Amino acid sequence: NLLMNLLKKIFSPSILLISFLLLIYTFYKSEIFFGGGNRNYYKSYYFISLIFIFFSIISFFISSKIKEYLIILGISLVISLYSFEGYFTFIKPSIKQFSKERLYEDQTGKKWDKRSKFELYKDLKRNNDKINVIYTPEALIEEKYSTVPLPLSGLSNTNTINCNENGYYSIYQSDRYGFNNPDYEWSNEEIEYLLVGDSFTHGACVNRGKDISSVLRNLSNKSVLNLGMSGNGPLIQYATLREYLNTNVRKVLWIYFEGNDFYNLKKEINNNILASYLKDINFTQNLKLKQNEIDSLLSNLIIEKHRKTEINNFVFELIEFIKISNIRHLIFPPPEVPEEKQRAELAARGTSAPEVEFKKILKLTKEFANKNNSKLYFVYLPQYYRYTTDYNNANYNLVKNIVDELKITFIDIHEKVFEKEQNPLKLFPFEKNGHYNINGYKKVAETIFKFTKD
Repeated sequence: NLLMNLLKKIFSPSILLISFLLLIYTFYKSEIFFGGGNRNYYKSYYFISLIFIFFSIISFFISSKIKEYLIILGISLVISLYSFEGYFTFIKPSIKQFSKERLYEDQTGKKWDKRSKFELYKDLKRNNDKINVIYTPEALIEEKYSTVPLPLSGLSNTNTINCNENGYYSIYQSDRYGFNNPDYEWSNEEIEYLLVGDSFTHGACVNRGKDISSVLRNLSNKSVLNLGMSGNGPLIQYATLREYLNTNVRKVLWIYFEGNDFYNLKKEINNNILASYLKDINFTQNLKLKQNEIDSLLSNLIIEKHRKTEINNFVFELIEFIKISNIRHLIFPPPEVPEEKQRAELAARGTSAPEVEFKKILKLTKEFANKNNSKLYFVYLPQYYRYTTDYNNANYNLVKNIVDELKITFIDIHEKVFEKEQNPLKLFPFEKNGHYNINGYKKVAETIFKFTKD
């Protein structure tokens, strides 16, 4: 009785306070955090907040007995909600992935691998000491790393866990310099193709044999080197060429992704080591001679990141549990991931594109390739949002004009591949946002081969 009397006393003021806090938080997320960009999504939360405020005001005038019933009902509802949330949090049938999982399981009869990258790493590490997760140059830049050597590749000669968008984690054996190649490619007398680019070039989320460079290797029956790494932007790509391009390379493929390459370049030009490649054409870190040092550095960083990830995941899941995020997203499916949406909008608007630096990088790349007697090709990759929104990519014309002005061969994958598809989304995993699927990578590689073969 004492507890119930206390609850009845604080019931109305508490509901009113919670309602106002919900309204304030909704306003913050909608108008400040997202700058009004997701206003339609938050309309439901505005409506719920106002209903709660209206109900809490009325609750001041209802009888003590009705309050008692409402308290019991409210406690039961909270217990039920958190029971469901606990199920989604700890048993982990991820709502966001649910449609992908169902499709994958229906098509293959296999279960979607729901482990995080580091959970998989922890499991595999028990039986295989030569297993690691991918650690990219972009990650080092994000962490403000600015000491030589700044690695432009990954750990060498190790099984490397990459990513999962197709139901399974792609894992590849890295070569002597930490790239996604069979190691013997470095010993060939002549390299037909050398690729630089980001995760699409790297071969994100498909196993070796299904990525662009592997398909090119099979089509040409010649040697192909893939120097792509996830998160790379134009300046890292140029620096990678400076460090790893050999004189025996016939064709250099510069693979540009419209979704975030300018976004990445903006971060890269603020890194002092990367900026040195632009300022001084003789600058080098001599990375080929420092792979042991790079391996030691990245191994320590991966161990540290694993430790931090476990702590951060616990805190993140706890906060998401308190916010009953899974239940809310089931009722109100969330909008696009904020960072991805911002990158897409940046690409579409052409706002503050680092045009001058990009042009300088491409010019230096062409000169470097020519000096090496290599022919340079520019391959333009489209992003998922081009086929799901009213897309007007101002940066496309900006990029194409620069490439044409520099007289570099331009291969437009949107025009040559995606535009010819009845449903371009079929080239993405389960028609959802992500990298290309196996068929998408295959068609890109076939197009590149068609327009570059002698």
